[in-house]
Amino acid sequence: MRFRILFISGCPDDARRLSQLLHSLPLDLDYAANLQHACNLLDSNAYQVILTEAELSDGTWLDALEIAARSADQMPVIVTDPQADARLWSEVLNRGGYDLLTQPFYAPEVRRILGNAVSRGFSMAAAV
Repeated sequence: MRFRILFISGCPDDARRLSQLLHSLPLDLDYAANLQHACNLLDSNAYQVILTEAELSDGTWLDALEIAARSADQMPVIVTDPQADARLWSEVLNRGGYDLLTQPFYAPEVRRILGNAVSRGFSMAAAV
């Protein structure tokens, strides 16, 4: 079974790098350049996880968290940021996010966190 991840980022190069990091895993990565594009993709596709940059051209990770909360699928949201620190990590967790990934991406950490989030999302969907 393959799982789908929605990556929201203003940087298409990051999406290409992520796709390369994940190529050996049963994960398909769809890329959205902004929240509006992400909403369009969410209307027509099922995702197990949302991975979003903290700052986007039309909002922030908090907006992505709200979008995920409105979804029937209750997808975990992982935030990514080059300046990821303990304060942001704490805020992400306290607001209902799943985890925080630092950029540039470190392959083992990306695989571990996304793999755990997909497993969690899949378990939640099966329980509903």
